[in-house]
Amino acid sequence: MTDEAPFKIDLGSLKSRGKGSDQRSVAAADAAAVDHGFVAREGTERRRGRQPSPRTGQIHAKVMPDVSDAIAYEAQRRGVTQGVILEEAWKLYIEQQHDHE
Repeated sequence: MTDEAPFKIDLGSLKSRGKGSDQRSVAAADAAAVDHGFVAREGTERRRGRQPSPRTGQIHAKVMPDVSDAIAYEAQRRGVTQGVILEEAWKLYIEQQHDHE
């Protein structure tokens, strides 16, 4: 067995070459891209990444541990976030206030 590593690559033998930036090279690259199904993205209005959420307000409420556990349990049971539980509780509170006026 030899002392050299079995998967060693001699980086000295690698050569780099620049991309052609002349009009002919760019046109050839664009044609090859179209042939392979790539389309230009210019003119698209769509933003990349995560879409903005309508829920931008944040509260950081400190509650007793039993209340925190109950909210977390209910959110998990219903498959919603804890914020949804708080929004619904606030809606019920507002409705109750209007009933007493």
